[in-house]
Amino acid sequence: MSIRQTPHLRRSLLFMPGDSGRKIEKATQLNADSIIVDLEDAVTLSRKEIARQTVVACFQRLDFGPTERLIRMNPVSTSLWEDDLAHTILARPAGYVLPKTESAAQVQAVSRRLAELEERHGLTPGSTRLLALVETALGVVKAADIAGADSRLSALLFGAEDLAGDIGARRSREGWEVFYARSVVVTAAAAHRLPAIDTVFLDLADTEGLTAECQFARGMGFSGKMAVHPRQVEVINQAFSPTDEELDQARRLIAAFESRQAAGTGVFALDGRMIDMPVVLAARKTLAAGRRRGRDG
Repeated sequence: MSIRQTPHLRRSLLFMPGDSGRKIEKATQLNADSIIVDLEDAVTLSRKEIARQTVVACFQRLDFGPTERLIRMNPVSTSLWEDDLAHTILARPAGYVLPKTESAAQVQAVSRRLAELEERHGLTPGSTRLLALVETALGVVKAADIAGADSRLSALLFGAEDLAGDIGARRSREGWEVFYARSVVVTAAAAHRLPAIDTVFLDLADTEGLTAECQFARGMGFSGKMAVHPRQVEVINQAFSPTDEELDQARRLIAAFESRQAAGTGVFALDGRMIDMPVVLAARKTLAAGRRRGRDG
């Protein structure tokens, strides 16, 4: 097994139904950082095999450029997931999204099966990534174990809609019913140096609401958000990219820190704010995010 890979830039992760070649092809013209072609909720049981065939044909035929190609498989709790992997591995996806993840053992089972398939088909060992979608009560309770389960794991995703149904909560605009779970997922991800991706926003007409929720999630520590419609992609990309002002401030802070370090000074004040190592680390992350997004960091 290979060591954990450097995370792909994932601000926007756009879902596409796996049984629609037309919609998958449309994804090649969008600016999503990742597309998630869905074999689970978006595909009826009678069309699972059609969806697998469609995914393979599209991935082999279409040029997605820098967009990461992911497949959401069916949960390990079903009898479908092994066929999902076996029938789509030759599509050479960058990785699989594992829905309703509820234990480290589930992640490890998928990883072992991927290792077998990589060896069988001459693929680089450990090259197929896993992204664990935490969206049930048990998954939230086990989030820390899931985050540390396997070196293939490259992100934790938070699913509020399924979670609300699982715990019997009513979804609200404010989201307090899922705030605890959101916090658990982003903390578990950070503890294992993984990016955390926030839940979908279902009101397609409410751009202001989407922007506000993106800003809230970014403030919590999430690095991206899942999307259910192409019109959401640019809003999400912008919200999860550092602004010019944020980059300028981070550069000033790092320059001041390096100057103080050379002079033998530890904690110092800048613009009336005390600056210590956690603040410096946050500034470095901002500059790194700017560089990953193709901006001058």
